Amino acid sequence: MDPRSYRDLIESRRQFFHGSGIRLGGLALAMMANGSGSTAAEAQAIVHPPLSGLPHFTPKAKSVIYLHMNGGPSQIDTWDYKPELQEQFDKDLPESIRNGQRITTMTSGQKRLPVAPSKFSFAQHGECGRWVSELLPYTAGCVDDLAICMTVHTNAINHDPACTFVMTGAEVPGKASLGSWLAYGLGSESNNLPAFVVLTPTWSSKAAAQALFTRMWSSGFLPTRFNGVALRSSGDPVLYLPDPPGVSRDDRRRMLDSLAKLNQHRLDQLGDPEIATRMAQYEMAFRMQSSVPELTDWRDESPETLEMYGPDVNTPGTYAASTLLARRLVERGVRVVQLLHRGWDQHNNIANDLPAQCRDVDQPTAALLKDLKQRGLLESTLVVWGGEFGRTAYCQGGLTRENYGRDHHPRCFPMWMAGGGIRGGVSVGKTDDFSYNVVERPVHINDFNATIMHCMGIDHERFTFQFQGLDQRLTGVEHAQPVREILA
Repeated sequence: MDPRSYRDLIESRRQFFHGSGIRLGGLALAMMANGSGSTAAEAQAIVHPPLSGLPHFTPKAKSVIYLHMNGGPSQIDTWDYKPELQEQFDKDLPESIRNGQRITTMTSGQKRLPVAPSKFSFAQHGECGRWVSELLPYTAGCVDDLAICMTVHTNAINHDPACTFVMTGAEVPGKASLGSWLAYGLGSESNNLPAFVVLTPTWSSKAAAQALFTRMWSSGFLPTRFNGVALRSSGDPVLYLPDPPGVSRDDRRRMLDSLAKLNQHRLDQLGDPEIATRMAQYEMAFRMQSSVPELTDWRDESPETLEMYGPDVNTPGTYAASTLLARRLVERGVRVVQLLHRGWDQHNNIANDLPAQCRDVDQPTAALLKDLKQRGLLESTLVVWGGEFGRTAYCQGGLTRENYGRDHHPRCFPMWMAGGGIRGGVSVGKTDDFSYNVVERPVHINDFNATIMHCMGIDHERFTFQFQGLDQRLTGVEHAQPVREILA
């Protein structure tokens, strides 16, 4: 096929304007490097433009901070208070509760499924009277800002497909992640940072943790420039930030401009969107050489703010440092920040591992909410907290009053939202006395993701991308709807 015909075949309206934006961006960068003042052309150079027609309606939130507890937190020991279980200690889970539902191979071979009540105490907090575990005292102080969906459920029962599902709406790899969808559709207000940033902090339990796969922040079938950009948790957040010895910023700028001309020539020949992606990545890398060092410099933060996040905030790569970094990212116009904290897979030793995990996240999460609120950012920032599934009411392995483990449980688990578009102090859904089945108002993962989209001004049913002959969307082909009970 003639290359020009191939270009006409594959070049979409989106790619045309994207390519135009790159050319304008290069022009603006050249003027910035030469020390020129702001010009009309520079002001119009938007690195991350939104799609035409988006948002569909006025959004309540402009950015998302998604706090993912990778491994599956135990709802019975954190948010789902079940005092009746104390009387069921070491009794077999009633068959009327399990009702033949599948369980993992890690417990299907056990002779018994003994009930394990929580060893941790609960108390009511806030004007809403929300029951919260003693493991989350700081977050408990924010319950009037939280909307908790107690009955989220998922299709997957093992970590990898469950994590893939919660982030992409499908268990099968290859779909676009939530953050990529939002970056693709809404762009970003930041010209010097990626639209979608991923943070993977350290964890304290020291227990073996499930692997993180890039498909959780991949753009899938969307153009690869909408992949999440993962900042490193140790050392420099981004490798090779400084220019090599003997290479000045002017030299680097001229080199990139020359390379952009070559790439643009090839793009004009073939119209391959991946060439445009490469050009955009080179430009963003150049900008990040200046923006990232400033982003990660805490010296402009007050002692009161740092103290609020806790003692780990000055240790790079911790959850505390990552939550402060998340606030600084959205403050600078980044659209989506995804924070994935590992180590929540407590098949045994909950007595030691779960408190360590909660200590990692409790104070910094509460600090993030308070920090956003006092800066006037919580109204425009949607904060999301949850895992890929919950844990079983019955014990895996040995059971005592003081220690136990729990297997995976996809049928009901809590997730919460706060901030832009959310009505705080509310709870949706109820589980049975064993926190095993939903008895009132089930919320599917796709419903939850549709709610996030709604807060960002997007009708999830109208937001599609054609791939393999289908109009793909984050929430899949089955019916899903926002959880309107929690919307402001």
